[in-house]
This record gives sequence, C-alpha cells and structure tokens, in this order.
Amino acid sequence: MKRPTQKDVAKLAGVSQAAVSMVLSGAGVPTVSSDTWARITEAARTLGYAPNRFAQALKTRRTMTIACIVPDITNPFYPVLIRGVQAVAQEGAYDVITVNTDGDPARERHFLDWAHQGRVDGVIGVFFTLRAADFRSLVEAGVPVVRIESARKKGGDIAIDDIFVDSREAARAVVDYLIGRGHRRIAMLAGTGGPQRVRVDGYREAMAAAGMEPSVTITDAFSEEAGFAAAQSILENGYRPTAIFAANDLMAIGVMRALRDRQLRIPDDVAVVGFDDISPASLVSPPLTTVSQFQARMGERAAEALLERLRGLRPPHGTTEEVRFQLVERASA
Repeated sequence: MKRPTQKDVAKLAGVSQAAVSMVLSGAGVPTVSSDTWARITEAARTLGYAPNRFAQALKTRRTMTIACIVPDITNPFYPVLIRGVQAVAQEGAYDVITVNTDGDPARERHFLDWAHQGRVDGVIGVFFTLRAADFRSLVEAGVPVVRIESARKKGGDIAIDDIFVDSREAARAVVDYLIGRGHRRIAMLAGTGGPQRVRVDGYREAMAAAGMEPSVTITDAFSEEAGFAAAQSILENGYRPTAIFAANDLMAIGVMRALRDRQLRIPDDVAVVGFDDISPASLVSPPLTTVSQFQARMGERAAEALLERLRGLRPPHGTTEEVRFQLVERASA
C-alpha cells in the first residue's frame, strides 16, 4: 500500500493542497479557519498520513515541537497540566517535550538558552525565578512564550501570554472558609519561591481583616517532607493551631502525617487545607479540603494561546488571561 500524501489528505478533507501544507507544517495563518484546520487534521489521522519531519524542518524552519518547562515533574499537579498542553498541541500537529528545572534559576535560564538555539518552536512554562525581561530576546527571536502564573502580570510590550489563577484571592478564600468554620488560630506553611509570596500575602490579608494574628512558616521546598518537618516544628514549639493551611497539597499531606504521628485527629483537633487539588488529595484519609486550579484546563488554554501566537492570531503586545479557582470542601476541614 502506498504511503498517503498531502494530495490524498486534501482530497479527503475537501480543501486545497496548499491549505494542507500550511496546517500540517504548523504554518497556519489567519486565512485557515478552525473548521478547515479540524477537517485537515482529522483527514490526516484517518489516512495515517505522517509528514517527514526532517524535510519539513528544513523547508519551514520549524521543529513542530513545543517545550513545557516545569519546576517539579514529581509533583502530581504538573503531569495533569502537561496532559492538557499535549492534548491541544497534538491537535495542532505539535509534539511536546517536558523538562524539569527544580525551580533553580540556573536551570530555568539554561532551558531558555536551549530554546533560543532553535530546538523548539515555542515555550510554555512555570517559572519560579525569571521575569518578563528575561524572555525578551527569545520572543524577539520568534519563539513565543506562555507563562503559567499565580498572579496577574502586566501584558507589557513584550509579547508574552500569561495564564494565571489568582492565588492571593484563593488564599483569602481558604482563610475565610476556616474562620467561617470557627477557627481562630490558623497557621500557614509555604515553600520557597514560586507562588509562595502571593499565597502568603492572601493569607495575611484575610487574617488581618479578621483581626487575627498570622503564623507563617517558610520551608525550603513545596514537598511532603517539608510539610511534615514544618508541622513537627510548629507542634514541638508549643503552638497549637486549630487549622493549618499548606501552600500546596504535597505539603498538606505531610502535615497530615505529622498530626497522625502525634495522634491528633483531623479535623477534630487540627483541620488541614491544601492547594492544587492533585489526584491524591481525594484519596488520603480524611480526604483533603483544597483549592482546585483546574490544571488540565490551564494547560489547554496555555497551548491554545501558544498555537494562536505561532499562527499570527495574537496581538503584538503581551496578554493576560485568568482561569478560575474553586475551593473543594472535603473532610479534612
């Protein structure tokens, strides 16, 4: 059986071969409608058409690859986000390479330099240390960037697209929820960098508004072990909160382990709330009250924004888009 060609795809989709070439090369332009795009990609799948990526890259100067840069691939939050990115990228005929930085400044810069070498056509990332100015040369070299953020950033003159959840407002919502449940001694734990500042700020603002004294412990990581150690330290120092708010679910799970080790009941003795709604959150005992960021949808929107930028469908300046959050009430608080 002969290998299907772009001509075969065009015939099945009912479009021109030029349109097929633009779509399957990733060089989509505003004249290719989303309906035409969908018909072409479906026809290609039906026929089993596979472009020669090496020849295509030489001709189009595109790799048909997107980089997804995350700080901790072992955190269950990120695989769900990456899956959302990949689902949309695949529809656009792009592959996704995922790289891990551990939130380290040198590694974050390394992967920007790597992208600048023409390894990928675009970058989607969660960056703990880089600022907008750090992306200028990459964007001006024609490699678009979408950042996934924990707070609203100004679009600015650099054409960076930001997708964000308002972590400050979400943290305030957590504290208000706990106050509504009768808690007056609410402690907070957070790791270093990333979303720490805005989540802690939201906690402090809500505590101040209620006339309550904050208690914040900053650890070196957003990990289960860090949460366990921080909770142990709080309890050993004689402070007995009635609720502990952890800046992510891994830390919250560590807190729960520390409380169980001391034979403290959750939530009767100490309530626990996390942030992220990772898959283990509903499986621990008791199930964890947390904040969902709808990370799969966040990944999808990031990929949609990047593909639009690659196709010339975004404005010349930076953009910002908010994704909603939801407090998920379970038995831990």
